[in-house]
Amino acid sequence: MSLPAAAGRDNAALTEAIEAFLLELRVERGLSPLTIAAYRRDLAQFAGSLDGGNWRADPAPARHFLAGLRTAGSRGSTLARKTAAIRSFYAFALREAEATRDVATLLETPRAGSYLPDVLARDQVETILDAPTDDDIGLRDGAILELLYASGLRVSELVGLNLDRLDLANLQLRVIGKGNKERRVPMGEPARDRLHRYVSGPRERWTAGRPSEAVFVSRRGRRLGREAVWRIVQRWTEISGVQQRVTPHTFRHSFATHLLEGGADLRVVQALLGHASISTTQLYTHLTGERLREVYARSHPRA
Repeated sequence: MSLPAAAGRDNAALTEAIEAFLLELRVERGLSPLTIAAYRRDLAQFAGSLDGGNWRADPAPARHFLAGLRTAGSRGSTLARKTAAIRSFYAFALREAEATRDVATLLETPRAGSYLPDVLARDQVETILDAPTDDDIGLRDGAILELLYASGLRVSELVGLNLDRLDLANLQLRVIGKGNKERRVPMGEPARDRLHRYVSGPRERWTAGRPSEAVFVSRRGRRLGREAVWRIVQRWTEISGVQQRVTPHTFRHSFATHLLEGGADLRVVQALLGHASISTTQLYTHLTGERLREVYARSHPRA
């Protein structure tokens, strides 16, 4: 068999092994479609970089791929994520006898760097939340913005929210988060009031004759997608005059940071956010420290 033909068969075997790994993530580990899509992109990029080499037993192909990303100037967080994806895949491949060497342990884990998420000041949040109008679209969008901040939802959790998971009387909702795990999240009275006005008003009219389980729907009664929510956030941020890049996740970051600044316990914030690890939530303690130093430097006469 020629070398090119052998390499082609080996690459095809890698692609099949990756598909089997992604299937395990979905069926056995219950990861969300978005997380699986991220794994798919990272591993497809790795597979596409192969130009010969024995991926089953040799760490060189993976090292070469990661070194190329580093040379291209990829951020530490990106390198850390792609390395984690490759290591997880190789652990699966070794367990399933697709790999013949424990390549995962031979890869260095790059530092993710000191990335801190963007956070809005409290007055900026209020300005954006006050922007939506009282027409049907404004009522829906105002409820979306309010809930993103009041409950710290991921955008996937918000668009996946069904009516039977709302408990307006008790100011809470049930959310299906990462790993298909359910958690109860509180909301404030402003969020409850805006949701009630939207659900009993425009949503009821938009779904008349075309029932939908979804809380947030379009004027045609169809469940909103992530991109629609992103556009809604962009629209009202621009209208509000807030001169900062704001995404749906910015409200989640702001929710966590403002809770910690207000004295909330870290474990409580972890539970509210649905973080599996406390180390993920601890990022916000570093962020509040940065914000305190900024306020001190700006406000104290002897700073």
